[in-house]
Amino acid sequence: MTFSWTPHRFSGGALALDVANSVVLRADPERRIDRFADPAVMDAFAAGANRHGAERDLFGGLEPASETARAGLIALREAIDRHFRAEALGQGQPALLADLLEAIAATLRRSGAQPQALDTATARSALLLLSRPEPERLKICPNCQWLFLDRSRNRSRAWCDMAVCGNRAKANRHYRRNREDHRP
Repeated sequence: MTFSWTPHRFSGGALALDVANSVVLRADPERRIDRFADPAVMDAFAAGANRHGAERDLFGGLEPASETARAGLIALREAIDRHFRAEALGQGQPALLADLLEAIAATLRRSGAQPQALDTATARSALLLLSRPEPERLKICPNCQWLFLDRSRNRSRAWCDMAVCGNRAKANRHYRRNREDHRP
């Protein structure tokens, strides 16, 4: 099965969240898909972020993480997901923050002078997210469970991507409503 990094895959609004969202159906062990399990797909993520990522101007031309940095990028991704998912649910914990900060520090120590490497840019993006003054803008999509930043003026964005998850939710609601209306 072929896979490509389309604009929808970068609907998180921050590189760190897009990296965290590289695990599809995270909460469902039966159907969970880790897009970074394939090194070629992980490497292609940098090019996709350069084309579609919300922070592409901030980090310049991203390059794939080095082969030796891949395990660290995965550890960073998981720490990002645990911390920001708990924050979005209003269940932030100092231990999760400490884990995230340790993963960021380890990544930055390891990266040396490679500021455009995906792992380094992801760590920097996570630091920027930590410094945002409006944590209520961090949300979880009710359809796909991806993390995203709500940058709407009135903070009313409900889905990570209206064209995909929003339409699916509306179609499901329409189907259920019509099904109930036609019951004998």
